[in-house]
Amino acid sequence: MEALVRYGSPCPSAMMRDWIVNETRTQTEDLVLSFDAVAKIAELQAAVETVIRGKADTVKFALVALFAKGHLLIEDVPGIGKTTLSNALARALDLSIHRIQFTSDLLPSDVIGLSIFDQQGGDFVWKPGPIFSNIVIADEINRATPKTQSALLEAMAEEQVTVEGISRGLPLPFMVVATQNPSEHHGTYPLPESQLDRFMLRLHMGYPSLNDERKIVRDRAEINPLDYVQPVMSQDDILELQKLTSQVRFDTALLDYLLSIVTATRASDSLELGVSPRGTLALFRSAQALALIEGRDFCIADDIKRLVVPCFAHRIIVNSRSAGLKNKTREAEQILSDILQKLTVPI
Repeated sequence: MEALVRYGSPCPSAMMRDWIVNETRTQTEDLVLSFDAVAKIAELQAAVETVIRGKADTVKFALVALFAKGHLLIEDVPGIGKTTLSNALARALDLSIHRIQFTSDLLPSDVIGLSIFDQQGGDFVWKPGPIFSNIVIADEINRATPKTQSALLEAMAEEQVTVEGISRGLPLPFMVVATQNPSEHHGTYPLPESQLDRFMLRLHMGYPSLNDERKIVRDRAEINPLDYVQPVMSQDDILELQKLTSQVRFDTALLDYLLSIVTATRASDSLELGVSPRGTLALFRSAQALALIEGRDFCIADDIKRLVVPCFAHRIIVNSRSAGLKNKTREAEQILSDILQKLTVPI
């Protein structure tokens, strides 16, 4: 649908609604949440929270990205716990995991892989890179050059990589959990819009409260809680929960509410770029995942409202060119909050 890929102009609501329905339609019956599914999700969340203190919503939204088949970007100042959250989530899953430390001299082949000539066999042999894993932790992703950052684009969008004209599928489930320092820090390369748009959610950790920081110090006085995180969810469990997520009911009135938010970003005079159709689908699917995590087989308006900022703020571009990058982030979040206040919430 050509009209949908032009970000600058609003799409007719009916066309967009039909498109989302077609994109998310499944052949399965109505969702029936089992006690095992709810218990499994609670167990996974509890396992991560033994390491990440006082950040229940952040942990929950990280699980949203996982069950909605999305990718996660965690942005904050150094030392807050971005990498720790990534590692805790990865260790609580019985999946293949690779961590890539992004630096300015990292090459695309260091991420994807390359063909090496085998002298004995007289032929080139494919050596897969660390991206061929279920969970890829891209630590400090904005310290790599744009050329290396772009090596993730195809993988994040299509769950495959193409090298030398050959496409190779990635193991499923596949998820990139990236961390980055704010763009105004030295030695960073801001992620381009095409890269940011492929992250379903962008989360900020924030400083812990006084009581939580006291617990963090006590927890780590003699041991590292991360060393004691055990896998609580298998590959089959995750694939099944991702399937269940797509079956969570989304009322037509709620879909119209979601589309009204999207349309408002595209019509806003404060924004150069509104939310893309990929962003629309991201909010739709993440709202389904949040409902599943909270034990519901249907979405409510609050699911959408809670996810608008983490799902949309990194996708829109603010007009004010005089503002610094940090201020633009805050402005984007404020513009989205203002849009939510102006729109009527369906009952």
